[in-house]
Amino acid sequence: METLVNGIEWRTEPAPVPYPEALAAMEERAAAIMRREARERVWLLEHPPVYTAGTSADPSELIDPRFPVHATGRGGRYTYHGPGQRIGYLMLDLRERRRDVRHFVHAVEGWVIAALALHGIEAFATPDRIGIWTRAGGTEAKIGAIGVRIRQWVTLHGFAVNLSPNLADFAGIVPCGIAEYPVTSADRLGISITHSDFDSSLFATFPPFLDGLAPP
Repeated sequence: METLVNGIEWRTEPAPVPYPEALAAMEERAAAIMRREARERVWLLEHPPVYTAGTSADPSELIDPRFPVHATGRGGRYTYHGPGQRIGYLMLDLRERRRDVRHFVHAVEGWVIAALALHGIEAFATPDRIGIWTRAGGTEAKIGAIGVRIRQWVTLHGFAVNLSPNLADFAGIVPCGIAEYPVTSADRLGISITHSDFDSSLFATFPPFLDGLAPP
């Protein structure tokens, strides 16, 4: 399904998209945006089980490659994608917005945090760990990952939020290189969120996110 928001195409997928297929489509769209031949896109989807390696991935953190492993150009280390996770790939043009990589990453964090808050999940970012965090069982736990790449000021990749994945599937890696904190999900917190419900929350909180990308 596709719709337009402020000239930006929103696309949602009804079925899992294989990672290599999604990566190729994202790269193709970003290149077209760079040439000013295509609209910006927010792409919401999920993947069959896969591990992906960012540009800082340490091979020692791939503990059990039980799923396919794909290298990718995004920042960060190893992460897992699979059913029950909502992934947002952001192909946005920052040439007419704020050209600041750190600001963009923090803006994405804030957007996901705002969307989770609409479901009663108190999430937060921390200055020393990229990602989306919450409190589960008396400790901090990661509920969402952030990994982006910016090429010629056009963004690629984005975020992955754990709605109801099999958390045991994360055990094949050290998620994002952080071993001392667990991974959690909305389901583990006792909150049921469908993909469509979370998509609606992302849609509702998108305007403030977009406003925050305006030039200073």
